[in-house]
Formats: sequence, C-alpha cells, structure tokens
Amino acid sequence: MNNGRYVLDASGQAVVEPDLLKWAEWFETAKRQLANDVLPDGVRISTVFLGLDHGWGGAPELWETMIFGGAHDQYQARYGTREEALAGHGRAVELAKS
Repeated sequence: MNNGRYVLDASGQAVVEPDLLKWAEWFETAKRQLANDVLPDGVRISTVFLGLDHGWGGAPELWETMIFGGAHDQYQARYGTREEALAGHGRAVELAKS
C-alpha cells in the first residue's frame, strides 16, 4: 500500500516507506537537498526531496524546486522523479538569471 511516504534508496531514487517510524527516523537525518545554487546577486535556487507525495491523488510529486529572492522570488515547481527534478532545477537557475 502506498501511504504517500517516501525515502531515498542508496542510488538516490524514491521508494515507498510503509513504516511511519522508519520514515520519520530517516527524514530526521537524511540529506534531502538535491541541488543548491546561489547567484552573484544572492538569489538562491534550491531543489529538495520532499519525502511526502504532494501530487494529491495524481502522479507522485516528490521533489520541489524553489527560487528565493529576485524577480522570481517564491517560484516553485514539483517533479515526480529525480531526473525531472535535476532538469527542472537547471531551468529554474536560468529563469532566476533572466
């Protein structure tokens, strides 16, 4: 059963974690940041693994990119896979530079 809780396996891929306590212990100490860039003007672009499905009944959305500062402050995008998140992070960096 998929309860919406995920952890990252050794290769950085998301897998369902059915046990709430195991998930909570993992979440407490896990390195969840996938990418982080700070532009010369101080704008920060961060992509993290959420650990919880934010797809709300659709396809799982497990990673999130946000821009902090600048013209696109609070921009947000979510992704279903690690690969999509890395590509989306790159697009967000370019957006923040524009």
